[in-house]
Amino acid sequence: MRPKFVLFGSSIVQYNHYGEGWGATLAHLYGRKVDIVLRGYAGWNSTRGLQVVDDIFPKISIEQRDQPALAIVYFGGNDSHLPHPSGLGPHVRLEEYIQNMCKIANYLKINSPKTRLIFLSCPPIGDEQTEGNIDAFGKAIRTNEVRKQYSDALLNMCSHMNIKAIDLWSLIQRRDDWKEVCFIDGIHFSAEGSEMVSKEIIKVIKEAEWEPNLYWKTMPVEFGEDSPFDPIHPLDPTKTINISNIPFPHGEDWEWE
Repeated sequence: MRPKFVLFGSSIVQYNHYGEGWGATLAHLYGRKVDIVLRGYAGWNSTRGLQVVDDIFPKISIEQRDQPALAIVYFGGNDSHLPHPSGLGPHVRLEEYIQNMCKIANYLKINSPKTRLIFLSCPPIGDEQTEGNIDAFGKAIRTNEVRKQYSDALLNMCSHMNIKAIDLWSLIQRRDDWKEVCFIDGIHFSAEGSEMVSKEIIKVIKEAEWEPNLYWKTMPVEFGEDSPFDPIHPLDPTKTINISNIPFPHGEDWEWE
């Protein structure tokens, strides 16, 4: 059975196949090696994520040893909305947000010990692109000041729990023109933003001292044995060529490490 990578979170996860999204890149790189399972829920906060974590990672499957090889988890963008006077909406207090994320992490650590974890922190927003960011009372719904607080708190939690984490807040801002090129709407990643995210995920996986290794170039290919039904070798018509593990596109312009 192929290993599984489960991508679990809010719209940054649900929409991660849009265009050249980071989830689509992972699915491409891990083709014939891993099943990428998308569990993204636009508009959700960490409270709703915690409510369904045992449905996404059911204990019965875990007992049957169907544990995902990797879970990539993201919540925070909606939690960090400023509170609405009505008490409704996705806002979750910072302390409660960290408690929720800690509970999600502990659930996975206890019930799926073979599953490796990568948590993604809250990225910045491109203020000028973000439409509808002012509520009926004239107050901002999202601010980068608050999002940084949520990002920092999650990274601190992951450090204490020995969980791999990617600092999306800092990563996206490595580009001077990040506000113009990294988002399609000020919130969700463009192709350029997604490329930065997927490359950082691959870097973390490559450098992690995990057993078994989950780096895409080292994982075995499903049904990768030689076969007389393979394509004919272009230089020797008496032989076939096994293309099961040749990256596409390939050549000197292949940038994914």
